[in-house]
Amino acid sequence: MLLTGVAVTAVTLLSGCTIPTAETDAVQATLEVGVPPVVETTTAPEPPTHERFAAAFDELSATLAGTVGIAIGPVGADGSVEVAGEWASGPAWSTIKVPLAIAALNSSGGAEQADAVQSAITISDNAAAEQLWSALGSPEDAALAVEGVLQEFGDRTTTVPSTRARPEYSIFGQTDWSLSEQARFGSALACKPEAEPVYSLMGQISGDQSWGLGALADAHFKGGWGPGPTGGYLVRQLGVIDTPTGQLTVAIAAETAGSFTDGTALLSQVAGWISANPALLPIGGSC
Repeated sequence: MLLTGVAVTAVTLLSGCTIPTAETDAVQATLEVGVPPVVETTTAPEPPTHERFAAAFDELSATLAGTVGIAIGPVGADGSVEVAGEWASGPAWSTIKVPLAIAALNSSGGAEQADAVQSAITISDNAAAEQLWSALGSPEDAALAVEGVLQEFGDRTTTVPSTRARPEYSIFGQTDWSLSEQARFGSALACKPEAEPVYSLMGQISGDQSWGLGALADAHFKGGWGPGPTGGYLVRQLGVIDTPTGQLTVAIAAETAGSFTDGTALLSQVAGWISANPALLPIGGSC
């Protein structure tokens, strides 16, 4: 019986000598005050804005009957733009009339080109644009003049051709102008004094060309369009739009196997998506 008592006493002593830990102390303290223990949880960080923007635009693109692309960024900034969609670069078509008109107005004798500039921008008159091109000198001189405007406005990579790539179309209209560089150009467009007359005219585009960005309030924009060498149609726009956080430069494009009308309908859908999703857009800027 004595041995049994010793054994019981030993067990009691051992159980009373359990070494406490921080965890057991915390649990004990919690139980004593009657507060439930805190369980730490982790929440996955929200993707960066540019990733959410690109993913959302890709969702839109998947519903459209054509290939679309967008580049967008704050006005007056360092040229940073968000890019999304599968279409990235191609012929400028009549969007190149914007830097062409700026070059012509700021050349010697530019005041004489005011009427041609108005027609080239507001109704996209091709004969007026050819007049502006010729007023800049030889094709080589004209190409350098337009290229100079692009560079001054932040696009330092686009090359303006001086020879005709497609016999039935203008030399300048076939400039390969990416959406990203076009948007960078647009970020300075609203801020440069020498561009003011042309920028103002971009707010007076004729009604029959006011699809896409033209449906957005107070937008300044210029469209360009033309058929592909083997069929289909490319329609694109360059513009500056107002948002609750400031102004944004936008370049959008749609390439379709269908017609010009199909292309403009796609751009109108893209513009509608821009208008409906302000929270996904970059923060706007100002001059």
